[in-house]
Amino acid sequence: MSEPSYPKTPRNAINRLRNRGAYDFQTAHGIINTTAVLHVSFAPDPTDPYPIVLPMIGQMGTRTEPHSTDLNHPMDLYLHGSISSRIMKLSHEAIARGDHGLAVCIAATKVDGYVLAHTPFHHSYNFRSAVVHGHATVLITNKIVPERWQNTRTPPNQVELQSTNILRVRVFSGSAKLRWGVPNGDRADLKNQDVLDRYWAGVVPMWETFGEPICAPSNQAPVPDHVRGFVQRQNEENRRVALEASEEQK
Repeated sequence: MSEPSYPKTPRNAINRLRNRGAYDFQTAHGIINTTAVLHVSFAPDPTDPYPIVLPMIGQMGTRTEPHSTDLNHPMDLYLHGSISSRIMKLSHEAIARGDHGLAVCIAATKVDGYVLAHTPFHHSYNFRSAVVHGHATVLITNKIVPERWQNTRTPPNQVELQSTNILRVRVFSGSAKLRWGVPNGDRADLKNQDVLDRYWAGVVPMWETFGEPICAPSNQAPVPDHVRGFVQRQNEENRRVALEASEEQK
């Protein structure tokens, strides 16, 4: 039985190195939800030839099951931003015109290692990337650190609510592209003992690491267990993924 996936279309198809492409929901949504900053692209105005790209905080999710960890089904993408930002205003204007929303393209990328080969031509990255398309129309706190909502002053006050908006992007297209494993090499180089002896080839693993929590000057409470647990779990998981990506794939 095939994995639930985005339909493959000219818009989202992987054209180069197609064997690295993935269209299943689990892969694409998982990359997005483990990326700290998403890059959101949109056209600001039909008369402006230059697209806008904004770094934003985002999370795949569903309104009916906001706490579900199951990513293997169609989901919306929620973006957090200031109520006065351009993307918020353009989304409101798109709805007012009768459009489905502001057309957006959202990219997420994780780098798991530098791949260094015998020749510069075969140098590369081990990486995971995802791109989705959808319409934005006018959760996030817990995306950053699980259980953080329950361990802060809530609910937000009126000023906070009036200065922040959540954009919901109805995603209709998506795909992922991944590279993992050891360096590639020319057959001639791999048979040339002089090349093998003189030039090192391998992978330098790379992963995000969270440091020891530092208390704010006004803080009087101890660092809570959910923060320490989050730091430990994320560091262990990021390290595991990067090291596994550096191994030769069977």
